[in-house]
This record gives sequence, C-alpha cells and structure tokens, in this order.
Amino acid sequence: MRFSKEFTNEPNRLVAASIGCAVPAENDQQYGYLSEHHPCGETDEKASDFSEDLAATMLATTLGVEFDPDTDWDEREKAYKLSGKIVTTANITQSAQGNKDGLWTTVLAAAVFIPPENNF
Repeated sequence: MRFSKEFTNEPNRLVAASIGCAVPAENDQQYGYLSEHHPCGETDEKASDFSEDLAATMLATTLGVEFDPDTDWDEREKAYKLSGKIVTTANITQSAQGNKDGLWTTVLAAAVFIPPENNF
C-alpha cells in the first residue's frame, strides 16, 4: 500500500493528497511507478497533475523515453504514450479546506495493490 496525507488546523487552508501512477506497456517485464504528493495551497487539479507527471517522468526516465522536461504535462504525456513504452497514467487525489474554526482537517489518498488470484 502507498498513501499520501496532509493535514491542517489553519482555518481555510487548502490541503491536498495525491498518488500518481504510471504503468509500462510491458508490465510483465517492467515495474510501474507510484508517486506521492501532499501540498498546501494547491487545488486537487494541480496536485493530481503533478503526482501523475512525477510518476510518468520517473518511469520514462528508467525506460529511456526521450522527452523535454521543460514542456508542460499535457505535451509530455503525449510523448510518453506515443513512445509505446508507457500505456497508462492515473492519479487519485483529495483536497479540502481547513475547518473555519481551526479544527484539524485531514486528507488522504491511497493506492492498494491486490495481486491476481494466481499469485496467492
């Protein structure tokens, strides 16, 4: 299991937790990558893009996929998938605003691996 968490007791503080995932095309010979990101002050959209980009960039680097790190995520995502080496990227993200009265607010994102039946 992999998880990301963030918490705050600051009123109205925006917090997020995100797990990014990148799966290689040849997953029987290569492992995929998970990333975690837990920012303050980022929307769930921005946090999800970052975590997904991070996982895909780590996988692309190990697979030798050529990409320009200065381009935005959408352009890199196209390059990764066009290479034929990365088949899927995804994320799970949750964000929340801190309680207005200063009570603790927590966000959590998790990835749980469930092995195929023949691997038990």
